[in-house]
Amino acid sequence: MARIGKRLKNAYQGIDRDGFLPLEEGLRLIKSKATAKFDETIEVAMNLGIDPRHADQMVRGMVTLPNGTGKTVRVAVFARANKADEALAAGADIVGADDLAEKIQAGEINFDRCIATPDMMAVVGKLGKILGPRGLMPNPKLGTVTPNVTEAVKAAKGGSVEFRAEKTGIVHAGVGKASFSDEALLENIRAFVGAINRAKPTGAKGQYIEKISLSSTMGPGVKLDISTVSTAASSQAGA
Repeated sequence: MARIGKRLKNAYQGIDRDGFLPLEEGLRLIKSKATAKFDETIEVAMNLGIDPRHADQMVRGMVTLPNGTGKTVRVAVFARANKADEALAAGADIVGADDLAEKIQAGEINFDRCIATPDMMAVVGKLGKILGPRGLMPNPKLGTVTPNVTEAVKAAKGGSVEFRAEKTGIVHAGVGKASFSDEALLENIRAFVGAINRAKPTGAKGQYIEKISLSSTMGPGVKLDISTVSTAASSQAGA
């Protein structure tokens, strides 16, 4: 415990915890502090001026990061016949129908993302109490209930990230690994922030993005100058 405390204390050296850094400077600092023995994930957290308890202020969606997440994502697909073949060809790890549902009901959940064709929702719907709390329930709004299984599987494997605001109005996600180049991480961060901007709900009043911070899995966090992130994200979105 003392060792962990000492490591974090050392990591916080040189960091102004009350200041706000430009995006590029903040990223360089966070990467320099990612000194764990594994490839740490770079994480973005955003405080939004919303109350997710109201339906018209919920923020939820999916974004494909241009440079992937650096994580291996195991994908399960509910499909039959030709669609099952398509899913396997696209790289799905697990494909099935009633047999897959039985495995899930038995507690066998060896996947990170779940996709289903529309005709399979009668089967998948019965698994809501199991998949829902884990954030694995297929949803047409997120593109995980679709006849285009090839596209959905490739997106999941290639770096699509689901986001959903918590009760406190915070939305966060891993946007790559510390081993990524600065440019790759900057592109991913801009893509994520841009997606949150585009997902602004109709009920949001006042300032929408209140705070943006950057951290690594085991390292300290820094607060970012919102203008340097939002401007960059808007420019990329319009490109």
